[in-house]
Amino acid sequence: MLPSRYFIDLTQPEIAAQLRKNPLVILPAGSVEQHGPHLPAGTDIYASNVIGHAVAERLDGLVLPGGPLGVTPMHMPFEGTITLTPETYQRVVVETCESTAKHGAKRLLILNWHEGNIPSLALASEKLHREVGLDVIVAQACYVAAEIYGHECGGLTHGGEIEALAVLAYRPDLVHLDRIDYSSDPSHGRQWDKLRRTRSYQPVLRDIRTIAPTGWYGAPEHATVDKGLKMLNDIADAIAKDAAEIFRLLGEAQGGTAEIKHLKMAG
Repeated sequence: MLPSRYFIDLTQPEIAAQLRKNPLVILPAGSVEQHGPHLPAGTDIYASNVIGHAVAERLDGLVLPGGPLGVTPMHMPFEGTITLTPETYQRVVVETCESTAKHGAKRLLILNWHEGNIPSLALASEKLHREVGLDVIVAQACYVAAEIYGHECGGLTHGGEIEALAVLAYRPDLVHLDRIDYSSDPSHGRQWDKLRRTRSYQPVLRDIRTIAPTGWYGAPEHATVDKGLKMLNDIADAIAKDAAEIFRLLGEAQGGTAEIKHLKMAG
């Protein structure tokens, strides 16, 4: 059994053997950006990494070192934010995954927790499929979390309970719920988030302060480690189940491009 599913924790022989056993790789996608006074700047990448590892355990895959940075110019008015251009981010994603394809990877699950990455990931995944030959799924893990836990956590809010739970499941020492003291107006934040997440209209926002003047909004004070671990497992179960079925369908639709015998849920 592998000691870890994280690619960078493993030796070359371990990686080679695993890719021969099951050519599935998972790329966590997140960002480094401000999340208020109570959550770390790495919230998004921590969330995608810990969920990615849990999914990898279920699907018998490897978690690539996706790198912490993403496309997040909207958060640049606040310290704690580092952004890449879409062009740079796409190249990092493509070249990372292309390297693993040269070593035998055939299926790629991109697991994203940052909405600002979505357009770039769509272009990168298209290139990875058509030019590199990978079967690719992009899973918006933050939206999966919202679907499962939004009703009891006040929705998917920047710096809110869902994001606090994701970090609590990975690094509880980095969550400082005692520092919560200036959430922006939740009703205003929800109004803007509802507008920008519709399928029909996508307003382009220059500044997170349009949504939340303080940079964050929500009510994370009830988040706990136990609830975070439960959310982690629920999200990982959902993504692993759906991804396995989608990869199976892709394999059938594309004439058996990828072997699918390893994609049943582990355990």
